Amino acid sequence: MDQRFRKFLTTFLKGKASGDCGFSVDPLPGDGSHRIFRRIHASGGTSFIAMANPPVSADRKRENNAYVMIGRHLQRKGIPIPVIHQYDLDEGWFIMEDLGSVNLQQRVLSGNDAVFLYERILDHLFRLQTLGSEGFNPAWCAQTERYDHTVMLKYESHYFRDAFVRGFLAYEGSLNGLETVFGHLAEKASRADGRFFMHRDFQSRNIMVDDEKIGFIDWQGGRAGPLGYDLASLLLDPYVRLPRHLQQEIYETYLEILKNHHPDLVAPFERDYPYLAIQRNLQILGAFSFLSKVMKKTQFAAYIPHALKTLGNLARKTSDAGLKPLGEFLLRIDLPDNLSA
Repeated sequence: MDQRFRKFLTTFLKGKASGDCGFSVDPLPGDGSHRIFRRIHASGGTSFIAMANPPVSADRKRENNAYVMIGRHLQRKGIPIPVIHQYDLDEGWFIMEDLGSVNLQQRVLSGNDAVFLYERILDHLFRLQTLGSEGFNPAWCAQTERYDHTVMLKYESHYFRDAFVRGFLAYEGSLNGLETVFGHLAEKASRADGRFFMHRDFQSRNIMVDDEKIGFIDWQGGRAGPLGYDLASLLLDPYVRLPRHLQQEIYETYLEILKNHHPDLVAPFERDYPYLAIQRNLQILGAFSFLSKVMKKTQFAAYIPHALKTLGNLARKTSDAGLKPLGEFLLRIDLPDNLSA
């Protein structure tokens, strides 16, 4: 650990305790992130999470600022995210509340009652989306102020094209038909009401489950967006691979919440959700391909077959002729022999 960071941490711990300020450090996996995480075990049995994200670029600076500003905003709204105890934006250092070491992926795969867990999460998600939008300042955003047509094309459809089709698959054929689909898809998905708060990466590894407590992490990509996107991120999550019947049951539970609060939004939500789900799946495949091929984090390649199968099912299930070329293209894809769905 960097001595300057150790001093920053020691100063924080001195302010929290009157006695011994000793501590031990356990490294934590950063998953697909460039950030460095550690669990700090302080004397007295308390623990904290330390994060380092040196602001070596304008993007990193914006990301750190978004982490603080959006985090403060969500805490004021009562959203279950970890308290940021101390931070230094000049260095990119953060000390936060420890929400435990078990995430939703681990809980579901260990055989816990998935529907019960997801019902609890949906209540918090709806509060995040609605309360989080109240008083939200777009200037806090690290990337774009809202999820819109440009994001759909550049950071999802073209990410899928460049990172997955061209990069991961090394496909060299014509993609003219797909370009037409991408434009059609973005046009349809753009109809969705985008005045809510959108987490942008609402998947099982970003949801902590500690006994009866639910907590959300990695909110720095938040922006204004539609309700359906984060729900799709949760239901289509390749880390968990929820069976279709459970996806449908959880989807209908969310619809009940929506009916109770905004019944006028139910019909447009159901109309727009399939397109947002496809957009999210394109982003997933782009991200896993980039992480695997470019960042050399090859463990992410194992999730590509399931994500590809899900995308194919979504494209073929949606009764929109404009999406037909995408479904047909996906049927022609041959994955490497070492990958299987």
